[in-house]
Amino acid sequence: MEQNRKMMAEEIDRLLYSPKPGDLHFTYKGVLYPTVLCCPETFQKLEGFEAREDDVVMVAYPKCGMNWLTFILNEIVFLSAKKPQSPDIPVIEFGTPEKLERINKQPSPRVLTTHLHHDNIPSSFFKNKVKKLVLFRNPKDAAVSYFHFHNNNPKLPSFSSWDEFFQQFISGKVFYGCYFKYMLAWNNYVDDDDVLIVTYEDMKKNLVAGVKQIAEFFGLPLTQEQIQEIADKSTFQNMKANYQETHGQFGQFLFRKGDVGDWKNHFSPAQSREIDAKFKECLGGTNLEAKLKYDVYCKT
Repeated sequence: MEQNRKMMAEEIDRLLYSPKPGDLHFTYKGVLYPTVLCCPETFQKLEGFEAREDDVVMVAYPKCGMNWLTFILNEIVFLSAKKPQSPDIPVIEFGTPEKLERINKQPSPRVLTTHLHHDNIPSSFFKNKVKKLVLFRNPKDAAVSYFHFHNNNPKLPSFSSWDEFFQQFISGKVFYGCYFKYMLAWNNYVDDDDVLIVTYEDMKKNLVAGVKQIAEFFGLPLTQEQIQEIADKSTFQNMKANYQETHGQFGQFLFRKGDVGDWKNHFSPAQSREIDAKFKECLGGTNLEAKLKYDVYCKT
């Protein structure tokens, strides 16, 4: 397990720190993606990717806690199914098409993750009724985390100010597109048996309960002691302290604060009102609105 984690960390570093000529981004089917992590050839290959019914899949918009929950999923699979973490980066759209060939040869259950919009996820994930864990985070904290991620990573476009990034974020002109449209696409599937929606905030509030819920959803039995062990290992403090072993140098960009409510240190009152209005326009009155507890986490 630890050796495979080290190999994946090394692969992340190779992907991020190898020279990349040309632009820092490209567009595929109308969506903007980072060149340092993705390539059009992989997206083309993904269209024929065959998911398995027992795949352990997670979907999340960028900077909503994917790396945190990927660690948890790998721990659940290891303790329940005795399958160690794969050395390949689990984000299916990251890397070259050759990585997908290696994923095809992995034994089950495979841990697979993606930032892709619902409509751009390979159709086999839905045709084969693969269980999908969908992770959301309140838009204000997600935006702040995304801003710092861009400006701390030399391989991504940087922004001269928070104000500049905010305008790009709320207009959907960021990698992976509009946060609000991304979320709204899942609203019709909230109650599906093969979809479990969890929030970053609920996981932070009660990590033990979150680990138990996720393990039960995927049908991966754990003892109470194993659940507690995973929760103890995957606190934000422990993830940040051990990022070198789990994510290589890239980890320094992934684990910044992990707080709920950090948006209050960045948003102006006008920006807060603007995103409140956008949320209400796109998600007001939906099933997702209640799950996100927007008024709890996004109002002063």
